[in-house]
Amino acid sequence: MKLFTKYYKRLRISYIKVIILAAIVSAFFLPYYIEVESTGDNTYMVILNGVECGTVANEEEAEKCLREARKIVALQSEELTFMEIDMELRGSEVMFGILDDRGDVLNNMTKVLRGSVEESVQSSYLVKVNDITVCLESKTQVERLLNEAIDQYDNENKFNVSLAYDPNRELNVLAAQISTTEELIAENKADDFAMNVGAGEQLDVILDESSLTEKKDFEDYDLGIKEIGFVEDVEVVEAYIPKSELTDYETALNLLTKEQEIQQIYTVVSGDTLIEISNTVGLPLDEIIALNDSLESEKSIIRVGQELIITVPEPELNVEWQEETYYEESYEEDIIYVDNDKWYTTQSEVLREPVAGYRKVVANVTYINDTVVEREIIKEEIVVEAVAKIVERGTITPPTFIKPLSGGRITSYFGKRNISLKGASTNHKGMDWGTPTGTSIYASSGGTVTTAGWLSGYGYCVYIKHANGVETRYAHLSKVLVSRGQWVEQGQKIALSGNTGRSSGPHLHFEIRVNGKAVDPLDYLD
Repeated sequence: MKLFTKYYKRLRISYIKVIILAAIVSAFFLPYYIEVESTGDNTYMVILNGVECGTVANEEEAEKCLREARKIVALQSEELTFMEIDMELRGSEVMFGILDDRGDVLNNMTKVLRGSVEESVQSSYLVKVNDITVCLESKTQVERLLNEAIDQYDNENKFNVSLAYDPNRELNVLAAQISTTEELIAENKADDFAMNVGAGEQLDVILDESSLTEKKDFEDYDLGIKEIGFVEDVEVVEAYIPKSELTDYETALNLLTKEQEIQQIYTVVSGDTLIEISNTVGLPLDEIIALNDSLESEKSIIRVGQELIITVPEPELNVEWQEETYYEESYEEDIIYVDNDKWYTTQSEVLREPVAGYRKVVANVTYINDTVVEREIIKEEIVVEAVAKIVERGTITPPTFIKPLSGGRITSYFGKRNISLKGASTNHKGMDWGTPTGTSIYASSGGTVTTAGWLSGYGYCVYIKHANGVETRYAHLSKVLVSRGQWVEQGQKIALSGNTGRSSGPHLHFEIRVNGKAVDPLDYLD
């Protein structure tokens, strides 16, 4: 019994030693255990974007690790980055909590964030002109684009565009400034001048300079481009945008400075003709006719207020520039008009033909792109004086005339024509509308019927006499509905169309005569 007790004591001591050794080993090699009180969740599993990253002691530690992980990812890129972040903390209450090493948790979170980085954004410059916006990656590119726009016209490379912050706008808004070296030098000289001379001396110098200007000869002018700028407002704003939204430089250049096909509407005004409209908008007449279904030819009738489609190629960013230039040219004096109160405004007669003159000129010419919009003559020397054209013109407003039928297709215009019909004139006195027999014919203007019946080559016809020596004629009718001496109102039905007399098919022949002379009906029809 005594031996057993002694053995038991030795065994007990060995057991205690083992327990102590195990505790020491656990302290160095096993996870860290903490004893906690029962106060609710006291360990938290960090789940970032659906991935478990490790366990921490509290929510503050998780947030701190997230901030550090975001900072690490952001510092690895020179540009701004957007990343998807969805952190979930799964809490639990334990008596002894196992916490992961903080460095391991941070590394795990950093890896997850790297994999969730969305598209990087970078500093860029948004250039807005009208409704067009392009995004360029640098200020240098914007300045290069704007300089290329003016370099098309600045052949001397005298001007330069730079960007500067607009003091009247927010801090990130820049304005395009166009300047020359000469202007900068002039500003410095002006400051020095103001400091060194009095107001009276300045006034004397200004007066002297103005008097010298009046005495300038042609060779004294400093010719060349004086001013240049943009017609539209150019807005430049600094911004951060994704790389995918940047505009390629050549694309941006084409969008803003190259001619684009822009469809526009031209509204006809009093005195317009198709040829004049063609010259005004710089578009060939055949193209205008092709764009507008209402126009059949250059002789088609146009009315005040009528809208015509025109396609004018022009860039989004237009450049206005002023050039002082010398040239010699033939010129004409303005036409001198002599009014005749007995004639219609459609009547005129040239009393004296013009003779062109010849002159030397220095002028300020203003352009928008390549189009001259204003010309101011600064100095002029007449070498050969021009003789003005003198035209006598009527002042009486003629009666209005309407188309004498509905529909119809123009088959022959007024004037010279080729025709195979035997006996028909090659000098057409009116105009023809092809239309089925029996179409209603109306009085083009109010007046008295002077002829109503058969008349040789005209077949059945109607003549109507109007005020001031004007007469209208309607020929090749199938039936006459009025009688000689009858008064008819404008638009009153007077006959039915046909194919009588010398005719090659059903149509209406219509004439307007002024004092017995046939005139082009298209010049009179409303």
